[in-house]
Amino acid sequence: MTQHVPSRGMRVFILVWFGQFVSLIGSGLIGFALGVWVYQRTGSVTQFTLIPLFTTLPSIVISPLAGALVDRWDRRWAMILSDSGAGLCTLYIVLLLLSNRLEVWHIYLTMAASSTFSAFQWPAYSAATTLLVPKQHLGRANGMVQFGQAVARIVSPVLAGVLVAAIQVQGVILIDVATFVFAILTLLLVQVPRPETTAEGIAGRGSLLREAAYGWAYVVARPGLLGLLIIFAATNFTFGMISVLFIPMVLSFASTAVLGTLLSVAGLGMLVGSLAMTAWGGPKRRVYGVLGFECLIGVCILLAGVQASTPLIAAAAFGGFFSFPLINGASQTIWQSKTAPDVQGRVFAVRRMIAWSATPLAYLVAGSPCRQGF
Repeated sequence: MTQHVPSRGMRVFILVWFGQFVSLIGSGLIGFALGVWVYQRTGSVTQFTLIPLFTTLPSIVISPLAGALVDRWDRRWAMILSDSGAGLCTLYIVLLLLSNRLEVWHIYLTMAASSTFSAFQWPAYSAATTLLVPKQHLGRANGMVQFGQAVARIVSPVLAGVLVAAIQVQGVILIDVATFVFAILTLLLVQVPRPETTAEGIAGRGSLLREAAYGWAYVVARPGLLGLLIIFAATNFTFGMISVLFIPMVLSFASTAVLGTLLSVAGLGMLVGSLAMTAWGGPKRRVYGVLGFECLIGVCILLAGVQASTPLIAAAAFGGFFSFPLINGASQTIWQSKTAPDVQGRVFAVRRMIAWSATPLAYLVAGSPCRQGF
C-alpha cells in the first residue's frame, strides 16, 4: 500500500503536467499570433511591446491575493478556474476577430484579464505538485515542468509562424482555446488531496488581506528562504538587463542570421538542462546546486562579454540557459520541502511576485544605456 499511493500520485501528476504542457504550447502560439496581428495592424513597436506588459503586470500585482485564495480553495479547482478564465478570454478575442470588430485595445484588456486568471495557476500548480509527488521525486517532477517550459519556448514561435500562414490568426487562437479545454479535461479526471492543517496554517488565518500578507511574513521569518528569494530576484534583474542588451550587442558585429542561431543555441541549452534535471533530480544538497549553477551562469556572462566572438557567445548562451532549469528545479524543490503545504499558495505567490518584479525594473535600467551605446 505504501508503494501504491506514491505511484498513483505520480500518475496523477504526469496527467496534470501533460495537460498544462499542452496549454503552455497554446499560450505560446497565441502570444506570437497576437503580436504579429498587432504589429501588422499598427506598425508600432511600442504597441507591440505593450502585449507582454499587459500579459504579465496584472498577474504580478494580484499574486498575493490569488495565493491566499489558492490556500482557501481546492488546488485543482483553482487551476480549473485559471484555465477556464484564460480560455474564455481567448475565445472572446476569436469572436471579435471573426466579426471584424477586434481592436488593439481589446487585446490589451483581454490579455490583462487573462493575466489575472493566470495568477492562480502557478501557486496552485506548484502546491498541488507537493501533494501529489513523493518528496524524493520532487526534483524530477520540477525538471519535467522546466522541460515543458523549454519545449514551449522553442516550439511555439516556429509552429505559430507556420500556422499563421496556413490557417491565419483566428485559426491559431482557436487552437489555443482547444488547448485550454484539454487542460481542463485532464484536471476534471483527477483528484488532488487537500493539505493537512499545520501550525503555520493556523497562525496565518484571518482576513484575506492578512492571509495574503502572511506569505511575506512566512518568508521573512526564515532567513534561508529569504536569501534564496533575494538571489533569484538579483538573477532575474541581471538577465532582464541582458535580454535587453543581448540583441543589439550581437547585431553590432554579426548578422541577424547569427543572432537567430545564438538564440536557438540558448533554447537548446535550456532544453538539455531540463532533460538533465528530469533524469537526475538534482543534487541531494539542493542549495549547493543552486549556488553552483548560479556561479556557472556568472562565468558564462563574463565569457559573453570578453570579446565579440560568435563561438564564445554561443558557448556562454548554452551554458547559461543549461543552468536555468537545474537552478529552478533545485530551488523549487527547496521551497516545496521547506514550506508548510497549507500555506504554499500564498508563499509561492509572494515569491513569484518579488522575483518577477525584478525583470521589468531591469528593462527600465538597461533601456537607456542600450539606446545610447548601440
